[in-house]
Amino acid sequence: MKKVVMCVLALMLGLSMFACASTTPATTEATDTETVAEAAATEATAETEAGGYIGISMPTQSSERWIKDGNTMKEILEAKGYTVDLQYAEDDIPTQKSQIENMITKGAEVLIIAAVDGSTLSGTLDQAGEDGVKIIAYDRLLVDTDAVSYYATFDNRGVGRLQAQSLVDGLKALKGDGPYNVELFAGSPDDTNSFYFYSGAMDILQPLIDDGTIVVVSGQTEQADIGTLRWDGAVAQARMDALLAANYTSGEQLDGVLSPYDGLSRGIISALTSFGYEPGTDNWPVVTGQDAEAASIKLIISGEQYSTILKDTRDLAAVAADMVDAVLAGTEPEINDTTTYDNNVKIVPSYLLIPYTVTIDNYQELVIDSGYLTEDDIK
Repeated sequence: MKKVVMCVLALMLGLSMFACASTTPATTEATDTETVAEAAATEATAETEAGGYIGISMPTQSSERWIKDGNTMKEILEAKGYTVDLQYAEDDIPTQKSQIENMITKGAEVLIIAAVDGSTLSGTLDQAGEDGVKIIAYDRLLVDTDAVSYYATFDNRGVGRLQAQSLVDGLKALKGDGPYNVELFAGSPDDTNSFYFYSGAMDILQPLIDDGTIVVVSGQTEQADIGTLRWDGAVAQARMDALLAANYTSGEQLDGVLSPYDGLSRGIISALTSFGYEPGTDNWPVVTGQDAEAASIKLIISGEQYSTILKDTRDLAAVAADMVDAVLAGTEPEINDTTTYDNNVKIVPSYLLIPYTVTIDNYQELVIDSGYLTEDDIK
């Protein structure tokens, strides 16, 4: 009996040791896997925190320039080590508001916003500011909020002056002595830049209207009358159709059109062609534009559009990225304007870049040789 008991005990001990031996590696493996996963998660979190999560909210992809802006900023910021969330609202205010709120929920430390309508986001941005999110207005001023820290843009009143001056220069060069019959277009009423473009243009045009050098045959000169909602080329084309039908069917010659954006210019040009004006002839009107879009550079080369304004989005994106660096480091970014941009709550410290007029005479140097567009873009 004693031997039997000893054998049973030995057998039980062996089974116990076998069980321990068979379960220990599995337990160790699970622990090691969990440790690796935790370490990876910690490392990912550390990388995100080190670089920072940046939200970029752009208004639409229907304009070539906003695609350039968004992609260039994303590229620059990611090269600096940031995690970037780039979203386009397709000119829909609720969509942009929802996208921005989602970025805030996901932990955005800085928001770079080119607003569809700069007056519709104040509540969302006020709360974001209270939560410590830094906000940079990008080429469109954010109004009615104290939360916006800085504004990266161009000299927008200067843009309007350049547009108007190129119109006047074109009229003098191609139409001889005045008076000149001209029609005016302005940008979207919900875009704060439209006010500055219009004001700058009227700095040049109003004295010429007053002295009779320029005649606005339709009589429509107020911004409220000439604005183009959402910068829509189809809306501009329809208005140009109406202006021509109402004012230029009895032999009056239209000499020029002030257009503040290339997308509107193309719609205006379509209306002119449909009405019977012929590109390349002496009766073809002088048409301005803005943003140096590839399609409009082609029209400048063909003589259908007289000019556009180059606002180099590569430079603007770099300025915005430097502002991100500064606000996250707790320092002040480079600023060159502290008086112009009142958003109804405060003067927003701004950095203004220089715009350039582009015509047939200098498009190669300013647009192609600079690398802003390629030869293939304008074929």
